[in-house]
Amino acid sequence: MMLCKLSLKNIKKSMKDYTIYFFTLILGVAIFYVFNALDSQTVMMNVSQSTEELIDLMMTMLSGVSVFVSFILGFLIIYASRFLIKRRNKEFGIYLTLGMSKRKISLILFFETLFIGIISLLVGLGLGVLLSQVMSLVVANMFEANLTKFAFVFSSSSCIKTIIYFGIMYLLVMIFNTVSVSKCKLIDLLNGAKTSEKIKLKNPYVCIIIFIISCIVLGKAYHMVTVEFLTLQDVTDIMKPIIMGAVSTFFIFWSLSGLILRIAMSIKKFYYRGLNSFTLRQFSSKINTTVFSTTIICLMLFITICLLSACLTMKNSMNANIKELAPVDVMFTTNMNMDKYYDKYRRYGYNDTQIKNSHYTSKEMFELFDFDIISYLKDYIEVNTYATPDLTLNHTLGSRLDSIRTQLPFLAYDTMESIIKISDYNRVARFYGIEEYSLNNDEYMIVADFKSMVNVRNIALENGEVINLFGHTLKPKYKVCQDGFLEMSSQHINTGIILVPDNVVDEEYLVQNHLIGNYKTSDKEKIIEIENNINELGKNPKANEYLLPSGSTKLDIKEATTGLSAMVTFIGLYLGVIFLISSAAILGLKELSESSDNKERFKMLRKIGTDEKMIHKALFRQIAIFFMLPLILALIHSIFGIMFAVKILEIFGNEQLLPSIITTAIFIVIIYGGYFLITYYCSKNIIREKY
Repeated sequence: MMLCKLSLKNIKKSMKDYTIYFFTLILGVAIFYVFNALDSQTVMMNVSQSTEELIDLMMTMLSGVSVFVSFILGFLIIYASRFLIKRRNKEFGIYLTLGMSKRKISLILFFETLFIGIISLLVGLGLGVLLSQVMSLVVANMFEANLTKFAFVFSSSSCIKTIIYFGIMYLLVMIFNTVSVSKCKLIDLLNGAKTSEKIKLKNPYVCIIIFIISCIVLGKAYHMVTVEFLTLQDVTDIMKPIIMGAVSTFFIFWSLSGLILRIAMSIKKFYYRGLNSFTLRQFSSKINTTVFSTTIICLMLFITICLLSACLTMKNSMNANIKELAPVDVMFTTNMNMDKYYDKYRRYGYNDTQIKNSHYTSKEMFELFDFDIISYLKDYIEVNTYATPDLTLNHTLGSRLDSIRTQLPFLAYDTMESIIKISDYNRVARFYGIEEYSLNNDEYMIVADFKSMVNVRNIALENGEVINLFGHTLKPKYKVCQDGFLEMSSQHINTGIILVPDNVVDEEYLVQNHLIGNYKTSDKEKIIEIENNINELGKNPKANEYLLPSGSTKLDIKEATTGLSAMVTFIGLYLGVIFLISSAAILGLKELSESSDNKERFKMLRKIGTDEKMIHKALFRQIAIFFMLPLILALIHSIFGIMFAVKILEIFGNEQLLPSIITTAIFIVIIYGGYFLITYYCSKNIIREKY
């Protein structure tokens, strides 16, 4: 009973000094609950079956991410406990001096961890339940669902999951504390606060050489993920710049730990101004002993910035793309004349009868299945695409082929180009509401919106490469690809369509027919019914003889896009916020521990006449430098990391990149900046003179 009272007293005493520890625990519990309770919010929403399936998939992925998050939070809690125990070395030494056994000290820590766990779980779960009600509105908005009625929701499954995961974490902390106390020596505990970390000045020449080499290696890694991006073909190639960047980051911090103080000491006017000498020596002492942890924090911040920026860009771009790239209700495509390239289509799984009967347009195919698709459409158009083995990417690139093949060996250069009559494309353009074009009889042009292929094709177009098609020689009208597309999507997937004059095309090379239209009704339920009826046609026995048109609908694209963007957003936010909190909390706890150890040093400054204003200014600068150093390098990494992410996600577009970066910056300012301010004010409280 006495040990319980002592534990509660210790918690009450530590609460003020270690606000960061309790704040992080509560925030961790709340975030863990909120993201694992997302599925409970769907009970108040009217969503379609496909959306429900997407939400189930999202929750499955979030459950897997939660396991990873629990490891991060577990490491954070154990890391924090290490500093808390170090902070109380003298207290434990006094306990041992008074005759208390190590077993009883372990029991005190056991009860403290137990009480802290219960308090943080209760407060965190309470906060999580409140935040989850707000999150329900976010989920409803993201899935564009109507809230039938707002109801207060408590997820018992998420609550149990949170208690189990954090219970295991606290159990590990108890074991860690017991082991730590059992290894303690009385002399070390009593003199721990007096022990000063020796500043070992590293050889400046060695530091300079390592710093230069690290910067060169880091520059090479940057070059690989940006300029040499397209040559990275497998996981091994991608891992090389990642490993190079991580190792270079470590050695940059290692070399800086030996250079910063040396450089400052050589600038005597700066070094001896105010308390700069004290601040820099304190910082140098810390950075010398925390190179590895500073590296980990820097990399976590880098991942956070890139992850949040990329995920938010992807979400915003995909949602914006729906209006632009899915401008009509439906598009049906039917492969035609497949017997002309029999072997090719046989490899795709079509049977011989389907290939033989592939001479019907989309509308005619529906008629064969006794389904009048036109009766459901208020307006529609039909257009054809053509292809020939005599016009592949090899031919389009012309004299530039060899140089491009050397740089991009993995492209399928023997793929037949898609060809459309200029009049047909303009009919599509009018229907879509996009730009129309014109051509002379001896000209061709390429429309594309997939940026990497646009760049490749522009090399040939700038060179004025001519093409020979169906006995006609055509020159490019434009020196660059023009923006345009045919297939509906939520992504920029058009790698290139060749537009040619109508009189050039040979109808024998017709390969696809497209039926594009808008439904008569705008009622979602009726549209779903129509599309379900079309899907049922696949069960018709005629499907073994005739190939049904493949459909791409605005509704399907919208729901798939919404589900994917929501999944990416929630996972990105979950990991990003946890990484950001962990990075800031580790720095904050380290600083609080240092402030506790440095109380005597600040007391000495007061004795020699330093006023409180100067002391607080020195403390602020010391903490600011410690927080800013990993953040600055993380920001530099992020510039190239985001450039790499943009190339990976270019099919979604990067028009929304700037708003996403601004949002990410706001997250960093609020969370990372908030931890910095809490650390400063708590540290100021720790070093305050007690009267």
